[in-house]
Amino acid sequence: MNSFEINKILAAIIITVLIVVVINKVSDLVFDVDDENVVAYKVDAPEGSITQTKSESTVDLSSLFANGDISHGEKVFKKCAACHSINKNGGNKIGPKLWNVMFRPSGSVTDYKYSKALSEYKKNWTWEEMNGFLIKPAKWIKGNKMGFAGIKSDKDRASVILYLNQNSDNPNPLP
Repeated sequence: MNSFEINKILAAIIITVLIVVVINKVSDLVFDVDDENVVAYKVDAPEGSITQTKSESTVDLSSLFANGDISHGEKVFKKCAACHSINKNGGNKIGPKLWNVMFRPSGSVTDYKYSKALSEYKKNWTWEEMNGFLIKPAKWIKGNKMGFAGIKSDKDRASVILYLNQNSDNPNPLP
């Protein structure tokens, strides 16, 4: 290797180091960091996103149900009907029957084998519980075996909840 090629290699290394240093200095000027001890910044999720946790899921139910419609809920429920029966004398399918589901305890259909997570959940299907569960079942009750992604649309979810409430011996008054 002759000296001309060695000079080219050294020049390439020096230029690369200089470019890295210049980019570092310019980025320090462009991106002003107030506190250098902070290693991450909290980014709030958009309102109504599925990343809400149970503690953050306080929903204004009256405004949620104002957008809902029972006949629309019946149409949206057709997705659910593949696994659940809604008829009064209907039996269990892949999922439990949903007649009288609103305000009954979770995991309470005696002739259906629930997942351990749902059997141990021990809460009633209130407006808030059903809304949170239908947003994303796997996140609301971790470990349940319901393989459903959830209902993202507030109108669709409210309509399904109204439809479930209507399919009962004694529908509950809206909140």
